[in-house]
Amino acid sequence: MTIQDRNSFFTRQYSDPANYPYGFSRSGDFSISESKALSEYGLLICAMLDGSYIPETQEDKDLLASITGKKPISSVVERAWDKYQKRINRQKHISIYGSNNVANDDDADSSTVDEEIDIDV
Repeated sequence: MTIQDRNSFFTRQYSDPANYPYGFSRSGDFSISESKALSEYGLLICAMLDGSYIPETQEDKDLLASITGKKPISSVVERAWDKYQKRINRQKHISIYGSNNVANDDDADSSTVDEEIDIDV
């Protein structure tokens, strides 16, 4: 783990292709200012959370305190990160039966056979 300079985090933009493949601004989840804040400060926040950057300025210390829940959210960056975390960590609702609803139709072709699958849990 190497300690990095604060300015090195602002040379690249943060992105999350797994959860937001088209970017934060095109997702519809964030406002323009929130998506800019995530892109600009995301790498810095991730580095502070994993310990590769130790906050030096009061701004960074306040940011770390608010994203860890020790201080109330007060800035656009803090609000955007909180919203981002809630979005990516929300519970996913899935079904083992799939998402397509099949309607029973009495006029359906008699050659179609419905199979029942038993799953023992």
